[in-house]
Amino acid sequence: MSEYILRSARYVAREYMEKMLREGSIAVDATMGNGHDTEALAQLVGPSGHVYAFDVQEAAVQATGERLAQAGLKDRVTLFHASHARMKELVPCALDLVVFNLGWLPGGDKTVTTLLSSTEEAVRQALSLLRPGGMALVCCYPGHPEGRRELLFLEELFSSLPPQQFNCLEHNFLNAGQDAPRCFAVQKQLNA
Repeated sequence: MSEYILRSARYVAREYMEKMLREGSIAVDATMGNGHDTEALAQLVGPSGHVYAFDVQEAAVQATGERLAQAGLKDRVTLFHASHARMKELVPCALDLVVFNLGWLPGGDKTVTTLLSSTEEAVRQALSLLRPGGMALVCCYPGHPEGRRELLFLEELFSSLPPQQFNCLEHNFLNAGQDAPRCFAVQKQLNA
């Protein structure tokens, strides 16, 4: 029996993360949430790499810090209790990978979501920080009003990027309805 690989937007993103990162890589988790992606990124970059992680909710920063401490990975990560829209100000280097998991804090208050205003700024900053060959992964959840606005922005932005500078792909489960989560993968060209 073959492996079931068409599982979810998050699964697609994880596959790309594993392909993009190696020992010594530099990554950003733009929406740390409960720290699952932050922990995975820290494992993938190894002892000589580094991860910068952002969240505006103190509960997310605390949960992620505890998760990293338990896994023995805290020294590989810098946590920011700040908006991802401050990425360019706070991250001092070119990046191999930036991961966004938009929406709300899993298990948290679903009325507190990422906002188009900060998402727009953060995604533009992420693209500018990518080193040649680097990638931005954005999981978007259009099943709520702000998520729908984020989706429309992302589709418009990524469709307009020059192919000489970026390759852009949207993973969309066609038979799951218009509110199904999407995963965007945007890779900077090596010669850009």
